[in-house]
Amino acid sequence: MKRNLKILLIATFMVTAPLLIIAQPHPNGGNNPNAGGSTNNPVGPSAPIGNGTFILLALAAAYASRKVHELRETTVAE
Repeated sequence: MKRNLKILLIATFMVTAPLLIIAQPHPNGGNNPNAGGSTNNPVGPSAPIGNGTFILLALAAAYASRKVHELRETTVAE
């Protein structure tokens, strides 16, 4: 019975938690950023992520080369 109660409480929390979270307001106050005379900035691609992509690719290449090196070492030793 305790196990069923725990599962029920967890399931209830998982279902109701998203309903209770307060969302952030729209950055333009709900106005259309493309409307005539509007001083609001458009919402979207304004964050510079180019350098982060290069860092991520470099780290992924280093990790992959390390794994290949380890794989070659284990196959040679056997």
